[in-house]
Amino acid sequence: MENLINDLIQRTHNVLNEAEALKELPKGNLQWRPAAESWSVLECIEHLNRYGRYYIPEIKQRMKGAAPAKPGQAFKTGLLGNYFAKAMLPKEKLNTMKTFSNMNPLLSNLEKETIEEFIQQQKQLLQILDDCRKVDLNKTKTSISISKLIKLKLGDTLRVVIYHNQRHLVQAHKVLREFEAFSKQKARQAHTI
Repeated sequence: MENLINDLIQRTHNVLNEAEALKELPKGNLQWRPAAESWSVLECIEHLNRYGRYYIPEIKQRMKGAAPAKPGQAFKTGLLGNYFAKAMLPKEKLNTMKTFSNMNPLLSNLEKETIEEFIQQQKQLLQILDDCRKVDLNKTKTSISISKLIKLKLGDTLRVVIYHNQRHLVQAHKVLREFEAFSKQKARQAHTI
């Protein structure tokens, strides 16, 4: 269990550092979207905030009466939990997934505070991960956002949430690269006129 917790803490620290760097960018860069149906950087982050607003309270609630961890106990992923977690891992070419309408931030009026909320969520996740050292990640179960009837092991839920954060930060950085290319092309066009 310790290996999983340490891995997830490291991943969350990386996500937190990336979010801190995004906060320093001009608002226009963060609100730009490559196409009408594509998300801006702020929309990527707001999407993660919406999931965080569900999962952070859910995880905290389930941890309250959780079975204590046994010394040296290993985490064994569940079949469904492992499937969801692996699907969330960022890949070289991100596969697109359908987003539930309540989690789709497209055309939301977002400001930089969106990033600040995300940063606060990451700090809460780091505290949760530290507290997880005392909890049995195999026996403690959480509901998932798409159905209260489906429950995952807490260890898998944490993997899904954190991998999902990483996935959409990869997407946000791709949008920033596209913005840079767009800006350079626009500057070249203006220079040739």
